[in-house]
Amino acid sequence: MALNEYRKKRDFKISPEPSGEKSSAKGSKSSLIYVVQKHRATQLHYDFRLEFHGTLLSWAVPKGPSLDPSTKRLAMQVEDHPVEYAGFEGVIPEGEYGGGTVMVWDKGTWTSESPDPAAALEKGDLKFTLHGKKLRGSWVLVRTRGFGSSSKTSWLLIKHRDEFATTEDVTQEMPRSAVSNRLLADIARDDGGDVEKAVTGDPAPPQPAKGAAAKSAGGAARSSRAKSSAKPAVARGSKRRTKST
Repeated sequence: MALNEYRKKRDFKISPEPSGEKSSAKGSKSSLIYVVQKHRATQLHYDFRLEFHGTLLSWAVPKGPSLDPSTKRLAMQVEDHPVEYAGFEGVIPEGEYGGGTVMVWDKGTWTSESPDPAAALEKGDLKFTLHGKKLRGSWVLVRTRGFGSSSKTSWLLIKHRDEFATTEDVTQEMPRSAVSNRLLADIARDDGGDVEKAVTGDPAPPQPAKGAAAKSAGGAARSSRAKSSAKPAVARGSKRRTKST
């Protein structure tokens, strides 16, 4: 069965992940689920998932998707996940498989650009269109060699050139959950996870430029000196007025 490997790796008495017992094989339909889950486990990565034949085909993308067509992202194919997994956002307990914080980073639907997606997957060249909140337009997954181990299949996730292509780093510019607007640290805090570990997967807060910080500090110092020098002047003036009367 398609989900045997998925279930074998997890203890559903401990992990809040869906078991997939409700999943059932479905025929082709016009609207298929697409989701990307940002996952701070041993290392930060993005789980790219496409619904197909009743499960979610899944790839782990270490650096996350890129909207730049010149950037090819390594995508390691992992076990199929149940369709219900697309809605999972929370904390997998430490010590369990994939222990860490999971965010629904993007979600939507996808359509195949290949006439026969099953044949395209078998060939290792799947072209498709994403209709997500963050990722849109034309993409391709291409099977490759030379990366990873023999137990995992290596692919490349590549954005096609279209109106949605850009050099903007979407993972940095749009780091929040597509369903709850939370950062990884917020999810960990709310669900009893490791906040210190989760925050390492969030973008660092912007720091003021050194020049701006120095200018600000200098301005504060000048303002302080101006206030200090102004007080004695008033005092001296008061004394002079006292003598003149």
